Amino acid sequence: MTAVAVERTSAPLGRVLLAELRWVLRRPRNLLALVMLAGLPVLIGIGIVLTGGPEGGDGPPLLAAVAGNGLVLPVATIVLAQTMLLPLVVSMTAADALAGESAHGTLRGLLLAPVGRVRLVGVKAAGVLAMVVLSVGVIAVSGVLTGLVIVGGDGMVSLSGTTLPLGSALGRVVLAAAWSAAQMAAIGAIALAISSLTDHPLVVMAATMGTLIVFGVLGSLPALDWLQPLLITTGWTSVVDVLRDPVVTGALLDGLLRAGCYLLIGVSATVLRITTKDA
Repeated sequence: MTAVAVERTSAPLGRVLLAELRWVLRRPRNLLALVMLAGLPVLIGIGIVLTGGPEGGDGPPLLAAVAGNGLVLPVATIVLAQTMLLPLVVSMTAADALAGESAHGTLRGLLLAPVGRVRLVGVKAAGVLAMVVLSVGVIAVSGVLTGLVIVGGDGMVSLSGTTLPLGSALGRVVLAAAWSAAQMAAIGAIALAISSLTDHPLVVMAATMGTLIVFGVLGSLPALDWLQPLLITTGWTSVVDVLRDPVVTGALLDGLLRAGCYLLIGVSATVLRITTKDA
């Protein structure tokens, strides 16, 4: 008898991606997180309508600009959410992507499956990126709708004092959302790298959030000004520059470059770990 060699074929990339996206979107806590993020602009908008917003320098100045200027609301909500809520949701997704799979014993099967380890990292990164885009997107969409319906305004009064028409104002919101998504994608890449090193999802979340808190503290110390260009959290508030007329691009471009470096480091570290990991 002649032995027939069975060739190991690779699973179609499209099918693997769709399976990962379905898995990410079916997780109850991911859906709950999206609902929570969508409700955040509503709560802020209702609070501003009921109280009239901060006055006399009380509270964040950006919230004071929301009163009667509804399209500032999504940008203000993004600024508030990216300090804690958005990184928490992103790190939770990255923790489930690899550490969660390892904890449930399914990562071993994925490493042995005909997918390819580098492609596996790409699929997992795509799942995290999808959650990033959805998270920032629901804040932006909910913020725009809430701002127009509850807060009011048919355009946007920029921080420079000029009035932007509705189309330009919506473009500024999209720009702010895209910039914030790039920052969160960098956080997701770092969290994914940590996720590849452990079997405990909570460790990933704790390490990611702890690092961001430490970065925030280091960035607030005048003696460590030289360190700020290296911290991912540096310049996160510069997203408000999209509300100026014209847009001030210096800090925004610096933030994108910094996020790109962290993204490259995180993905490279994840690929290195997964390709050398024992099945």
